[in-house]
Amino acid sequence: MFKGSVLTVLAGVDEAGRGPLVGSVVAAAVVLEVGQEIPGVRDSKQLSESARETAFDLIREVALDYAIAEASREEIDELNILQATMLAMRRAVLMLKVVPEQILIDGNRCPDLGHYNRIAKPLIGGDRLCTAISAASILAKVTRDRQMRVLDARYPEYGFARHKGYPTALHREILEQHGPCPEHRRSFKPVKAAAALRDSGRC
Repeated sequence: MFKGSVLTVLAGVDEAGRGPLVGSVVAAAVVLEVGQEIPGVRDSKQLSESARETAFDLIREVALDYAIAEASREEIDELNILQATMLAMRRAVLMLKVVPEQILIDGNRCPDLGHYNRIAKPLIGGDRLCTAISAASILAKVTRDRQMRVLDARYPEYGFARHKGYPTALHREILEQHGPCPEHRRSFKPVKAAAALRDSGRC
């Protein structure tokens, strides 16, 4: 943006899936007009699953542009979860067809966005402060939850539809009982521990 210019279009970027023990990390970017509000859209963590699903369709209908990307389980294990998250965010932003005047990233750091670096900045608590980031959080969360339901059908013994891959007591108990499935993140400590226990023949 040039000094004194008026901001009219911005992109919000957020992710879902940093904490879980399984699957990819998903990022979304949503382009809105400055000041544009979307009914029912706020931080995805404050919405019920059904409300997120409803908002997901509305966001895709009214946004100027949006993109959803991910970094795979293999990339997470190779790069680490922080760098994989940055990669997923970069992919989402670079998929946009509408060029934003500013990019706001939820959190305290920005991924390397190449020629977009000059217009990108982090915003701590952005999913509560910026509608575009809130919308991105919903797109990312719904997409990842849907992935977990697919994995649940493939590996029903792990209960992925219930805990969405997060390290709940139930998930840890199942991990100890069955060992990791192919989609578990091998670089995460609870998964490493479960794999070692399985290999030792103690479960």
